[in-house]
Amino acid sequence: MVNSLTITASSIDAGLLELPWKTPLGEWGSDTIVSLPKGLSRHLVRFANLSGRVVAVKETTGEMARREYEMLGSLARLDVPCVSRVAAIDGRRTPKGEPLPAALVTAHLKFSLPYRALFTQTLRPDTAGRLVDALAVLLVRLHTVGFFWGDVSLSNTLFRRDAGAFAAYLVDAETGELHEGGLTRGQREHDLDVARTNIAGEIMDLEAGGRLEGGVDAVAIADGIMASYHSLWGALTGRETFAADEAWHITERVHQLNALGFDIGEMSIETTSDGTRVSIQPKVVDAGHHQRRLLRLTGLDVEENQARRLLNDMDEFSARISRLGTDEEMVAHEWLTRVFEPVVKAIPWDLRAKLEPAEVFHQVLEHRWYMSQARGRSVPIAEVLSSYVANVLRHRRDEATLMGPPTETVAIPVIADDTPDEDVPTDTGTVDWRDLV
Repeated sequence: MVNSLTITASSIDAGLLELPWKTPLGEWGSDTIVSLPKGLSRHLVRFANLSGRVVAVKETTGEMARREYEMLGSLARLDVPCVSRVAAIDGRRTPKGEPLPAALVTAHLKFSLPYRALFTQTLRPDTAGRLVDALAVLLVRLHTVGFFWGDVSLSNTLFRRDAGAFAAYLVDAETGELHEGGLTRGQREHDLDVARTNIAGEIMDLEAGGRLEGGVDAVAIADGIMASYHSLWGALTGRETFAADEAWHITERVHQLNALGFDIGEMSIETTSDGTRVSIQPKVVDAGHHQRRLLRLTGLDVEENQARRLLNDMDEFSARISRLGTDEEMVAHEWLTRVFEPVVKAIPWDLRAKLEPAEVFHQVLEHRWYMSQARGRSVPIAEVLSSYVANVLRHRRDEATLMGPPTETVAIPVIADDTPDEDVPTDTGTVDWRDLV
């Protein structure tokens, strides 16, 4: 029987043809497989080397592989946080002609981790809460574009650090549906109910394995997604009515949504016949307000909370360097070259896979605040950087891409709580900061 391999991809990578598609995924060798921490899945998923990058390969049916491939493409065009599709592979057969499952190939999301890898020995309540809040934001973003997930869970999500919080990315879209007319309240509530049930089960599973801090209520953590979701959804879509002479409410609503990280593309404004009352309701809401502003000013493409933190530091820099006036572009350029880039470039080369540059900068600012509080005075940035590198960053695990033994399951501890200890070490290490301004 002739082996007819079918590859569906938006851009062909010749390396796809070199992967051992004639071999069951579970039998791929160590020369191909990369060991990374991964979440639970109903399908066999393994990480592999592809042309110098890491991809995830999931065995499934041909129909499901093609469907999910198309769905991930649609979500990417809608600018929804999700993994990037690479290819859908069908027509796999062994050298003897026996059929093998189809496969979906997606790009590994750098600096991301499954929820099980975001704690050391036990899961702390505050870490669990931050994960649930991030998942709630993701679910709201999906629902605003008309995406019904159908299988919301921590396991189907990847998390990246985002200035003390987390940013969530959709991983598994095989049960998802896109509805052009938007979702009904019943569909949204169904997703929420599934999320609550799955999260409670995942937290209870950690509890059964002795990996949950004592006194933590799994159901209460799962219930948290309901409150977070409804609060954000109400802020984004709720109708507000006020007196006609209180038009400042419109500006206040815009600022509120911007603070949450969203932009308003359109707003519906209605007045009563006698002009005494005005009602407003956002129509088209796009996430990433601070991301877009920072990208426009500096070219830095980072997570939303990281962008907010960097913009705040830029504003503080502007207040100190008054000679630049109010020209935002000039301020941004000088802040980038005099503040941000020197900090990033000062990180030793062998430590640059620990965290993303924006997250490192955020943590350096946090470290400076704690050191200054402990000493009762402002600490020079060179000393802060030296202390941070020697006492914090050097002891973190690499989060860009973790390579390990070619085993099916990798369990590696990760520091979950980014809050420095109250007694900040003052050892300045041996880092050379002569290039800093």
